[in-house]
Amino acid sequence: MIEDKNQQRTDLSELGEFGLIDHLTKNFVINHKSTVKGIGDDAAVLDFKKKVVVTTDLLVEGVHFDLSYMPLKHLGYKSVIVNLSDVYAMNATATQITVSIAVSNRFPLEALEEIYAGIETAAKIYNIDVVGGDTTSSNKGLLISVTALGEVENEVYRNGAKPNDLLVVTGDVGAAYMGLQVLEREKEVFKVNPNNQPDLDQYTYVIERQLKPEARKDIVKLLQDLDVKPTSMIDISDGLSSEIMHICKQSKVGCDLYETKIPLDPQVISTCEEFNIDSTTVALNGGEDYELLMTISQDDYPKIKANPNLTVIGYMTEESAGMHLVTRAETKIPIKAQGWKNFNE
Repeated sequence: MIEDKNQQRTDLSELGEFGLIDHLTKNFVINHKSTVKGIGDDAAVLDFKKKVVVTTDLLVEGVHFDLSYMPLKHLGYKSVIVNLSDVYAMNATATQITVSIAVSNRFPLEALEEIYAGIETAAKIYNIDVVGGDTTSSNKGLLISVTALGEVENEVYRNGAKPNDLLVVTGDVGAAYMGLQVLEREKEVFKVNPNNQPDLDQYTYVIERQLKPEARKDIVKLLQDLDVKPTSMIDISDGLSSEIMHICKQSKVGCDLYETKIPLDPQVISTCEEFNIDSTTVALNGGEDYELLMTISQDDYPKIKANPNLTVIGYMTEESAGMHLVTRAETKIPIKAQGWKNFNE
């Protein structure tokens, strides 16, 4: 959290717009056949032989991230990941991204280099071509907009769930939200005593899930290998309850979600106890997990039942039955969306 005050500082105006773009994008390499022309012309040229998915996300300083504890390299990485997650939620393979950044004059070149280092790392790990974008000035801090493209043969929408389908989630949920709680608490401590260095060893998993999330590229291939095509799928960006409601509304079905089945990491449980927050509430409403939530036909259950990446957490019902959480005490509570919202409603 303590900033190095002696860092080299190069004003962006020293490079000019074209020099800046050349400088920031010089390390990007092209890997996909579908990328005919990447950075360096008026527009990228892509040649897809199959269906294409497109998704875009805008991250705004002070709304989506706080630079007092979000390292710039992590921010660049995360800005890519949140978009790739949406591509994988369509059962697609991500292939290209464009990145646009607006910065105020308080950011030197070195800050942008850090952001682009994170973008480059994500592009390498997830095998993505960076094919374009823009940099411009901002009078409101930092904004990052990423658009991701992908190829798909058997796309999965939110509207295909049927009554009696199983509700399945990848990984575990709630950790990113608890990581945010820890970071916010340490920020307040730091404000009071800037010499206090936080000991975050016991929170490594939850903090990593907040600052450096991963998208579930592996699940698209896993489902293919298992010969399972989900009937519906969505990524968990706004909390489990919101995403379940999206699937139910789009598919015109109800749902029974079992509290005892929700997968929670032990560190999430212990951190919730420390903060005196109910872990089920965190799992339902926390958000930013970037896991995948899907429904599958019961016929496919034998194919997934032993897989450690996938957990059955409930099943879909008739629309008239409504959406419910079945608690540990076996009472039914209506599911409400209290997840993270962009707009104060």
